[in-house]
Amino acid sequence: MNLSIIGTGYVGLVTGACFAETGNNVICMDIDTAKIKKLQKGIVPIYEPGLEELVKKNLDAGRLKFTTDLEYAIKNSEIIFLCLPTPPGKDGNADLGIVFSVVKDMAKILKNIARESKSVVNKIIVSKSTVPVGTADKIKEIIAKEIGKYCENLKFDVVSNPEFLKEGNAVQDFMFPDRVVIGVNNSDSETVMRELYEPFVRTGAPILVMDTRSAEMVKYAANAFLAMRISFMNEIANLCEKVGADVEKVRIAIGYDVRIGPKFLFPGVGWGGSCFPKDVKALIKMGEENGIEMRIVKSVYEVNERQRKIIVEKMKRHFGKDLKDKKIAIWGLSFKPKTDDMREAPSITIINELLKLGVKITAFDPVAIANAKKIFGNQIKFAKDQYEALKGADALVLVTEWQEFREPDFNYMKSLMRNHVIFDGRNIYNPEKLKKLGFTYYGIGR
Repeated sequence: MNLSIIGTGYVGLVTGACFAETGNNVICMDIDTAKIKKLQKGIVPIYEPGLEELVKKNLDAGRLKFTTDLEYAIKNSEIIFLCLPTPPGKDGNADLGIVFSVVKDMAKILKNIARESKSVVNKIIVSKSTVPVGTADKIKEIIAKEIGKYCENLKFDVVSNPEFLKEGNAVQDFMFPDRVVIGVNNSDSETVMRELYEPFVRTGAPILVMDTRSAEMVKYAANAFLAMRISFMNEIANLCEKVGADVEKVRIAIGYDVRIGPKFLFPGVGWGGSCFPKDVKALIKMGEENGIEMRIVKSVYEVNERQRKIIVEKMKRHFGKDLKDKKIAIWGLSFKPKTDDMREAPSITIINELLKLGVKITAFDPVAIANAKKIFGNQIKFAKDQYEALKGADALVLVTEWQEFREPDFNYMKSLMRNHVIFDGRNIYNPEKLKKLGFTYYGIGR
């Protein structure tokens, strides 16, 4: 099939590369000229395991192209995927300004295609961005209004196809999904979308077909529920500390209950990234607009906001409230491992709180330092490796659980640090082992 992907962020680039991998002809379009020039050379501007290899392979094979020309992308594709940013607005709702702006430009191009065509042209527009319920209907209205009298020459449909890609595992998630959700109101579009996704579900993953509004709600409901599990465990962790229980033992025990399961039960310093924060806020706003108070969802967000500062509170209890000129090493800056994404990362809140207290910070992250420098500039120092960050440190704060942080050389660490204190924001270390090695250890809920 001939596809176009409008927007080359995490979702758009992974979507385009993976569809090209199954033999489709894919045109990825973006207005960022510098980014497109890099992609045309096979240079991927984001860190995502396996993505660069996939892009280069399909670029060389001629199945994947990159352009800044929206008209070219639309004219040469049967299916048009909208993978556009929907950042949170000032009121917390998803800002659809970029989406509707692109749709209006696209509608004008479709109108010209319909006006010039001597036969019926078929187009399927797929909304892959996370958007409020009813957005697919609005997109359809915008296009229909623009086309007007030329509608007989253009047969189009708008489909909702939410993504469920985890940063750091996005390629794997796309190639081997646990389910594919397709929101359609047209049987012909359903047939086409099923055919497009058939190569990805050969191992038995279901294609779930529903109306567009239900499909749009699925993504919000899924993200809010996952965020709720994490926030719930963070509250349980905080209570465990007070009553002398170990949240790790509690987590493992409840995870064996088949009704609960073991995933997304890890307490820590809070969730972040491009999805959970904005989607939870958007769901709260969606409820307000429809007269439904989303009490649980509100609590999920509030708990997470408090959790981000819990490490700083632990540091105050250990060192005293005056932390001025303390030297603190930070391991991990990205919001999760295997990505350089700093959006809504807990490290930002922690570092900003420490800077307010006059703390001197040296940080290390395997891939996110370039993006962190854009945020902090020269307010903090950046180390070339994890051990350099520890030189003269009064404490280590582990924020992101990268694999290379799991089994460090603790004796070497002791030789580098001024005070042997570890604040483990992800509970990846064994408290008893560290105590025997001479460290003062603080975890979450332990």
